[in-house]
Amino acid sequence: MLIKPALVRYAALTGLLVSVACLFVGGAQPGAGELFPAPWDKLVHILAYATIGIMAGLAFPGSRLFWIILIVAAIGATDEIHQILNPGRQASYHDWAADWAGALISLPGIIKLRRVFYCA
Repeated sequence: MLIKPALVRYAALTGLLVSVACLFVGGAQPGAGELFPAPWDKLVHILAYATIGIMAGLAFPGSRLFWIILIVAAIGATDEIHQILNPGRQASYHDWAADWAGALISLPGIIKLRRVFYCA
C-alpha cells in the first residue's frame, strides 16, 4: 500500500478537527448566516456534513457506522444550538435535517474508503 493507514487516520482526524473548528469560528462571524441563500444553504449543509462524516469515519476506523452518524448529527445539533447564541443567526430544524442527510450520504464513501485504506 502506498499510503500507511496511520497517516490516513491522522490526516482525517486533523481535517475533522479543523473543519469543526472552522464551522464554529466561521459561523460566529457577522454575516455568516447570509453566505448561502436558500435553498443552496441546505446543499452546503449536506456537503459539509458528508465531508465531516467521511473524515470521522476515516479518523476512527474501528468505530461502528452507527456511532459515526450519531457523532456527526450531534456536531450538527451543537452547531444549531451555537447559532442561537450568535446575533443575527437562528437555529433551524431544517438545517439539522440537512446535517443528518449529509451524515447518511457519507456512509457509502466511508465504507469504500475504509476498504481502500484499512483493508487492502
